[in-house]
Amino acid sequence: MNLMPSNRTGENPLWESSEPYYDDIVTLWDLFRSATPLIQILQPVAYEEEIRSMIDIWRHDGYMPDGRSSNFNGRTQGGSNADNVLADAYVKGVVGRIDWSDGYRAMVKDAEVPPPNNHVDPAAPDSSDKEGRGALPDWLALHYVSTKYTRSVTRAVEYSANNFALYQVAKGMDKTEDAAKYLNRSRNWRNHWDPNATALGFSGFVMPRNEDGSFVNQDPLSCGGCYWGNAYYEALPWEYTFNPIHDMATLIDYMGGTEQFIDRLNVTFERKKGPKGRTVAFGNTIFDPTNEVSFMTPYLYHYAGRQDLSVKTARSLAEKNFKPGKSGLLGNSDSGAMQSWLLWNMIGLYPVTGQTTFLIGSPWFGMTIDLGDGKTLKITTNQGGNDAAIYVQSLRLNGRKWNKNWLEWNDVFAKGGTLDFDLAEEPSGWSLDGELPPSPASESQSL
Repeated sequence: MNLMPSNRTGENPLWESSEPYYDDIVTLWDLFRSATPLIQILQPVAYEEEIRSMIDIWRHDGYMPDGRSSNFNGRTQGGSNADNVLADAYVKGVVGRIDWSDGYRAMVKDAEVPPPNNHVDPAAPDSSDKEGRGALPDWLALHYVSTKYTRSVTRAVEYSANNFALYQVAKGMDKTEDAAKYLNRSRNWRNHWDPNATALGFSGFVMPRNEDGSFVNQDPLSCGGCYWGNAYYEALPWEYTFNPIHDMATLIDYMGGTEQFIDRLNVTFERKKGPKGRTVAFGNTIFDPTNEVSFMTPYLYHYAGRQDLSVKTARSLAEKNFKPGKSGLLGNSDSGAMQSWLLWNMIGLYPVTGQTTFLIGSPWFGMTIDLGDGKTLKITTNQGGNDAAIYVQSLRLNGRKWNKNWLEWNDVFAKGGTLDFDLAEEPSGWSLDGELPPSPASESQSL
């Protein structure tokens, strides 16, 4: 399905191993949100091999890659996102020939041992941008990442997700003390929350902090150069603020509750609200559809009980921004990340990486997905070619009425299953009284 990563098993010039070897991983910080979960479903054998390869790279090179090419780890944008990929496989029951004891040790190495500074990038000389988590000294001592380090907020947000990934695996392995430690660290994004930061009438954003604990006075609609030497990489503070997916109930509370959360999301997609010149092709929205940091943002309405607004927003973005032909992609493919977002949109589901949760959208058409080993996921819809019929009126999951706006891996993927959608042109109130998607790092939800 993908040209990258490259399967170079038997062609590794650096070490001999009985494990698979994959190179040209460009890059996991782009792929972990929607591409690797799709590969798990469509190419489960290759998916397992890629995970085994990343663990074997740790055995021989010392760290799993966030990006890798020409048999060399590098670079690392923010966190160590191989951790997210491993956790996603673990919670979905991928076993095969994976040595999960070593997999866990590789994840712990990322979480506990700062990599040596490779001093490659003059724009970011403070720590390694090759592998691991270069800002770990701050993370472990201060429980946030100070401006001593470049990409400080990007790192903090991603380190939080990486630690949640470790929590998931530790919990599954009955490592109780480790699980508690990493769950607590996964909440450290909160230490970057500045309730006094304001933009467009909204208060509270993830902001840079100095070593003395003070917040930097930063415009939530500006990320400076948005590059290696800045506090935010490739996205605005406004966009990064929506990224603690494992702790959404807390984020909604910080933002002032459900209605304020919905209002802020609405503004995110409103034309002419973003910085001038940044997303001109998309109407100068704050939301940047070319950037993986914002891939899940259209679906966050689910966590406020408004699945219909997720469908409306995600479908509109897909139809406006993707076209057939050579210029059909709205930005860099990023090794298939962009296409995978569109494919999930068409399927009518969206994965929550590191959890067994899939958010339910609406399918563009009926389909049967081959899951391997004789298993299938069959999706039907009554829309009959009516592209305006996007709103769920009712849903049957494996023949049972379903009123939640999410489902789990075991519901339709582990053994196969069916999803039968009744769609129409207007919202129906379906799922409004259903249980909200999990927010496992939030104290307000049972763990």
